[in-house]
Amino acid sequence: MDKNLKELVSWMRSCANATNAAGMARYGIASKGLLGISMPVLRAKAKEIGKNHALAVALWETGYHEARILAPLIADPAEGNDALLEHWVADFDSWDVCDQACNNYIYRCDGTPERAARWCRCESEFTRRAGFVLICSLACHAKKMPDEDFLPYLDLIREYSQDERNFVRKAVNWALRDIAKRRVGVRPQCMELTNELIASRDKTARWIGRDAKADISLKIAREQCKKNTQG
Repeated sequence: MDKNLKELVSWMRSCANATNAAGMARYGIASKGLLGISMPVLRAKAKEIGKNHALAVALWETGYHEARILAPLIADPAEGNDALLEHWVADFDSWDVCDQACNNYIYRCDGTPERAARWCRCESEFTRRAGFVLICSLACHAKKMPDEDFLPYLDLIREYSQDERNFVRKAVNWALRDIAKRRVGVRPQCMELTNELIASRDKTARWIGRDAKADISLKIAREQCKKNTQG
């Protein structure tokens, strides 16, 4: 084992907190190799290390839950090729590893718009979740991506709105809400989709539609209130 990797693994083990791990498990974080290290501690360590792609790749392979949270924080997006990302997504076994990897690293890599759509179509629960989380990341951070480029993602939301698996349905809902709230140019189409889902005979689709519509409507009301106040 590389000296830097050995020292980092030793540090993680020294930070293990059984109480934190038990609390995390209650929130659905039941990954193998869970040490119970908090996110602020991991972020501080990542800042101390800086970008180190080789170390990130090696760290991921240790299998520790926190290693797979830390690795994307120090990985270099320029080195994020398909082989690496497909390998990582296949290892996702917890919603937080999925979300942290997507939001902190994968969305910054080349090919994310196509990758998001491809992963949404995968049957694996966490790969499909990753696809929809990437859509959220793009809606929030891809400032140069035109609003109309998000219309095909609405078709994916419609297509998978009946996937009742908890970690998928929440991500589908999240994607619909983030597109509507951050991409005003396609907000009318998002609202049409919420109404379509609410009218569905499928209970998962109805939940997604109702929850998304409530959140989007609140966003619109707040925007209008702010506009009226400024006016």
